[in-house]
Amino acid sequence: MQLILKHCHQQIIFYEDKNFQGRSYECSSDCPDMTSFFNRCNSIRVDSGNWILYEHANYRGSQYYLRRGDYPDFQKWMGFNDSIRSCHLTPQHRGPFRMRIYEKEDFRGQMMEFTEDCFHVYEQFHYNDIHSCNVLDGHWVFYEEPNYKGRQYYLKPGEYRRYNDWGASNSRVGSFRKVQYIQ
Repeated sequence: MQLILKHCHQQIIFYEDKNFQGRSYECSSDCPDMTSFFNRCNSIRVDSGNWILYEHANYRGSQYYLRRGDYPDFQKWMGFNDSIRSCHLTPQHRGPFRMRIYEKEDFRGQMMEFTEDCFHVYEQFHYNDIHSCNVLDGHWVFYEEPNYKGRQYYLKPGEYRRYNDWGASNSRVGSFRKVQYIQ
């Protein structure tokens, strides 16, 4: 019975040391401030769910998208350091995905609509910069570099009139992918 219940709940486990060693903290929902639970985070095990992790408390700083799997050191989730201070469980979206990206602010200039992941924005869009975006369906993650590398930015449905609306300090987007629920 416990095994069935474990799979019904979303869970992520943070470890202070690499390779799932040291003090650990289990989490099954959003947590705006994990500062008191551990000093550093060097490995993570995602038992279920999709999670966005943040470098600072209150969902600020660098973002990292993790889905089910083992991450034995912070470089495996493309972390810049061992600081994770808040986390957000993403909704379990199984429906359609649709997003429009624009070359200029306020939904101006060339527009392309996407329903699938894009591993190299320049090859598809012919621009390295996305200045605005409208997420019509689903949740997405922007990556600063092609092939899902570099800084990450989580986008839920809504209008993003400028790149700083999704938390970026510049308009460079190299790739993006859907945040799909995987059991």
